[in-house]
Amino acid sequence: DDKVYRTTQEKYDAIVKTIKEANAKGQPILVGTTSIEKSELLSQQLTNAGIKHNVLNARQHEQEAQIVADAGKLGAVTIATNMAGRGTDIKLGGNVEFKIMDAIAANPDENPDKIRAQIEEAHKTDEQAVKDAGGLFVLATERHESRRIDNQLRGRSGRQGDPGRSSFFLSLDDDLMRIFGSERLDKILGTLGMQEGEAIEHPWVNKSLERAQAKVEGRNFDIRKQLLKFDDVMNDQRKAVFEQRLDIMQSEDLNEIIVDMRNDVIDDLIETYMPPRSYADQWDTEGLHAAVIENLNLDVPVIAWAAEEGVDDDVLRERLEEAADKQLAEKQEAFGAESFAQVQRQVLLSTIDSKWREHLLMLEHLRSVVSFRGYAQRDPLNEYKNEAFQLFESLLNGLRVDVTQQIGRVRPLTEEERQAMMQQMLAHQIQAQGAQQVAAEQEAEALDVSELPEGWEQTGRNEACPCDSGKKFKHCHGRLT
Repeated sequence: DDKVYRTTQEKYDAIVKTIKEANAKGQPILVGTTSIEKSELLSQQLTNAGIKHNVLNARQHEQEAQIVADAGKLGAVTIATNMAGRGTDIKLGGNVEFKIMDAIAANPDENPDKIRAQIEEAHKTDEQAVKDAGGLFVLATERHESRRIDNQLRGRSGRQGDPGRSSFFLSLDDDLMRIFGSERLDKILGTLGMQEGEAIEHPWVNKSLERAQAKVEGRNFDIRKQLLKFDDVMNDQRKAVFEQRLDIMQSEDLNEIIVDMRNDVIDDLIETYMPPRSYADQWDTEGLHAAVIENLNLDVPVIAWAAEEGVDDDVLRERLEEAADKQLAEKQEAFGAESFAQVQRQVLLSTIDSKWREHLLMLEHLRSVVSFRGYAQRDPLNEYKNEAFQLFESLLNGLRVDVTQQIGRVRPLTEEERQAMMQQMLAHQIQAQGAQQVAAEQEAEALDVSELPEGWEQTGRNEACPCDSGKKFKHCHGRLT
């Protein structure tokens, strides 16, 4: 049964006392704690009590194997956190293989088979001594939120028919006990006249704690389930984006994708500046002309077209698409079909990647604040779904506009521009090489040639320089040869 104390200090005093009693008869003890801080606090108290022990947590991960191997030895006391010591059985009497390896390493000249036989014989005596002392004693300092972890800790003792026991030491200050209602229980215990250092041991306490653990497990499960629903929203959008990205990578002819995006942009422009069921004098033809130049890089007589008799939004849409098709064909001819396909693919992929990164940041921000909608009696999940969908539509619209703008502005370099770019790159390269040469000369001037050791010429290029600079010879005095 669990032992429940009123305060944390009473609990630790009882733990130290119990460990001292078990340790006096040589029983190995595994103490389970829930955090590094608590393991080190208990370690300090055991040190003050003069009890030799090992601490197994994330800060001693390099010695983990050796500590676990020694945890079953006669008189061993091991403190372990939840994160450590879960995957290895603790052998009573210690790990015989570790003993053999240590003995062989200490006596390399002796026969390994002889050493093994001696160690195995001695190990049988050690194992029997531990069994006579009661086997492994598992002592937990706190109940975990998960019953599975508590059971896992209990399962460290009494394995495969070996003797052993386990016990949990709790206090009303523990996290789980506060959930259980420790203040009310403390008042009841005070009324009953419970003395300092006295523990409660009753099956009713165990069952109540298990019910509290079940409630916490259920709450944590609901939290994970809710988080999964939020993740599903982003996952659906991710699938849509990456499917489109895969299509772009696998398609040989990207003109259809480019044209579809561009036509959607034209439709949006027509709808914005020439609203449906509006009169011609209500059209913003100047705004449409400026938007066509900005988004399509086309300088066409939109204003004159709109002033013609019988021209409506469908006619303007058709003329803009024809002009854009002509522009696309000219670009394809100027670049060459293969080169232009590479340009299109590069524009599409880079724009999708950039927009998706921005979208993920916005979703992360939305997720961090949407929970506050609950104070307005709104379901945060539904709010997140709605706004995430709006953000995704905005992503697709922005993608179409950016791709259309970039394709409209892209053009092959002229021979003069190509020559100027090559000269600029060459100038940068010469400048960089010059800076390196100046730095090398300055460093070489700082080297004291008169103090070079004898036989300097025989020093290998990749060996350490004899001047003790810590550099390789080729990067130091070797440059003077």
